[in-house]
Amino acid sequence: MSQEKLGESLGITFQQIQKYEKGTNRIGASRLQHIATILKVPVAFFFEDAPGSPEEAEGFGEAQPTSYVVDFLSSSEGLSLNKAFVRIEDPKVRRRIVDLVRALAGDDA
Repeated sequence: MSQEKLGESLGITFQQIQKYEKGTNRIGASRLQHIATILKVPVAFFFEDAPGSPEEAEGFGEAQPTSYVVDFLSSSEGLSLNKAFVRIEDPKVRRRIVDLVRALAGDDA
């Protein structure tokens, strides 16, 4: 669903949706409930993998797999980077970009 369509459903502008997404403005509980209803997801959907969630509590259960890849690819930066990267046809150039990013991150592996 586009930000514009979600905004229309909530009776607000897509710019306000962008402010919510970026964290510029906070979302009240009732507004969050309304968004969950429109998107047909439970409110808990917005809190999956949140710090301090029950899944992170130590116990006897198995460790949950890290979802940092999904989190990154879901971000605007990750999406933009991924879209641009897959358009690069030359495998040598792609490899050099990976090497550059690793060097910038301080990852010598």
